[in-house]
Amino acid sequence: MRLARTCGRPQAKAAVACGIEIGDRSASVPGVPTASHPPIRIAAALIDDAEGRLLLVRKAGTRWFMQAGGKIEAGESSLGALRRELFEEIGVKFADGCARHLGVFSAPAANEPDRMVEADVFYLRMAGDPIIGSEIEEAIWVRGADAESMPLAPLTREHILPLSRMLCS
Repeated sequence: MRLARTCGRPQAKAAVACGIEIGDRSASVPGVPTASHPPIRIAAALIDDAEGRLLLVRKAGTRWFMQAGGKIEAGESSLGALRRELFEEIGVKFADGCARHLGVFSAPAANEPDRMVEADVFYLRMAGDPIIGSEIEEAIWVRGADAESMPLAPLTREHILPLSRMLCS
């Protein structure tokens, strides 16, 4: 299922699971990153549903699908950043204990040339559809095998898809 922004208004209503609430709110992939910049620290969510589909998002003005999430601000924990970013981007709030930390992974940044991301990746199970919010142009539920042919951010292709296969096996 694809959800896209229409006339600047979020689409769809959603259900909840595991204490997750859906809030109601009215470039090119780089080559080899340089070592002159520190990695961009982000928190990202591998979100799936009971049907085994992954939630991928595409930020406005980009072509790469990736996980919802974003930059960790100064003084913010990775879990705190995840909470803030998921609510801002897809209207999701989750209960304590519902986000499982899967690890820290590095990959070239999809939308910032010659930069690396260092991502704290968390797992969440969600029911219903996200409500598209800030920065997000499109959200899609997709099976892992179908995602392989999509334009994916390096973090998603190199780490998230393999992690999702391990979680489903």
